[in-house]
Amino acid sequence: MSPSLIKTVGVIGKRTDPAALPTVVALCRLLRELGCEVLMDDVHFALAHTENLPAVTRQTLGQRCQLIVVVGGDGTLLDAGRSLAHFGVPLLGINQGRLGFMVDVRPDEMREALQAVLAGDGVADNRLLLSMVIRHADGSVEPAALAVNDVVLRNFANIRMLDFETWLGDEFISQHRADGMIVSSPTGSTAYALSGGGPVVHPSVSALTLVPICPHTLSDRPIVVPASATVRIVLRGPAPAMATVTCDGQVSHRINPGDTIEVSQAPHPLRLIHPRNYQYFSLLRDKLHWGRGPSKTIGTERA
Repeated sequence: MSPSLIKTVGVIGKRTDPAALPTVVALCRLLRELGCEVLMDDVHFALAHTENLPAVTRQTLGQRCQLIVVVGGDGTLLDAGRSLAHFGVPLLGINQGRLGFMVDVRPDEMREALQAVLAGDGVADNRLLLSMVIRHADGSVEPAALAVNDVVLRNFANIRMLDFETWLGDEFISQHRADGMIVSSPTGSTAYALSGGGPVVHPSVSALTLVPICPHTLSDRPIVVPASATVRIVLRGPAPAMATVTCDGQVSHRINPGDTIEVSQAPHPLRLIHPRNYQYFSLLRDKLHWGRGPSKTIGTERA
């Protein structure tokens, strides 16, 4: 992004973590020092008042800001991403959480990272978003919901398996008996889908991953399908069976037998921006501890 275009910056902090507030305050003061107009998410109304900053809605943030900085963990960025992606404003994450796959700037690196990004020296990264629609058996349709990581079908009663079908467009894939199904974006391939045995998918790949959760049939394995087609999951089984569909583990809907979940690529991506030294595989090595362990080769002890 051209440095001349970044005049107004939005700040979103983790809602439920008081420990993140000092970082939010330091960030706001740094941005003003660097010559930016700062708008705060209205969830921090009291803090904004203390810092003499305007507290505004997410819609206003999306409309007025050329950059939004998120302070928190990946969950905070997922929430911000779903609400702001359609505005096309890039998000930069300050890691105040634990793992931090998407919030990749440490608080002690804020000044250097922001100076570089404001100077136009950041790494732009467009991420595929998921759009999920529920079509109920009675003909009613839920409004489309977005997901950055995944759409997950789970049994509402944890002790029972679900019966469901999967389709890719009009092509039947399979029948399943399992605890559920994860439909993951490439971004989400390192989240719940990875824990379920799914592959890591590079963010530049336009694909969706279907990962069964604890399937009854051991040959029911994860598959990768093109994002250009719509994945359909039809819940079957007896009428008392109930299930939940969750977007990013944060937004849930109840569904019943006969209902259909449709997951497709959203019409707009999530725009992220990273520090200039960002490399995807370097991040994976750091977060997943790849290539780490004893440096001695086999037999060295005998040498």
